[in-house]
Amino acid sequence: MRLRAGIIGLALLLATGAGAQVLPVPGGGGVGPAIPPQAMPMPRSGAAEARRVELDRLLDALATAPDEEAAAPLQARIQALWAEGGTPAVGLLLRKGLRAMGANEPGDAVEDLDAAITLQPDFAESWVLRAQAQAAVGERRAAAADLREALRLEPRHFGALLALSELQEEAGDAEGALRSVEAALRIHPQLPGGAARRRELTRRARGDQT
Repeated sequence: MRLRAGIIGLALLLATGAGAQVLPVPGGGGVGPAIPPQAMPMPRSGAAEARRVELDRLLDALATAPDEEAAAPLQARIQALWAEGGTPAVGLLLRKGLRAMGANEPGDAVEDLDAAITLQPDFAESWVLRAQAQAAVGERRAAAADLREALRLEPRHFGALLALSELQEEAGDAEGALRSVEAALRIHPQLPGGAARRRELTRRARGDQT
């Protein structure tokens, strides 16, 4: 599904390379290797606050972006900032979990992501990724609970809202799926494929299957 590819864009950033992240260069359109986790300096005082300020500013800008072209670099930087919230140890566990998912071993991925959440329970991305692994092993309720926890930690996480919408749709809750998509579109109005999905779910919620 087109939307699902967008949801895991951040996961792919974390998965690149075995020992170092590859993240968008701040203020630029390209990518470059970040410092390997073992070489990372200790976080400077106020770094988390500065990251939060930048995230809020970018999310505000995303809500008013005039078109997809203008929104794309904002989305990319937001996803990079979400990824930067994890510790090096958590990043390694997430990459391990993603490799397990790629090898069609979602049960192993759940275990890796359990460990990541235990180490850093306030990192929303671990919850989003574990939700994907939970869904893959058929634990849809657990997946939805993980996404709701991610949204508690990061209320404007449009990827988590889209993933929740997919779970709700699969459960036959078209109204709930529509509400989640509408919430995602309030945050990111130019979300690729979002408007079409809203139209589709609106028809289903009204009982029109055509």
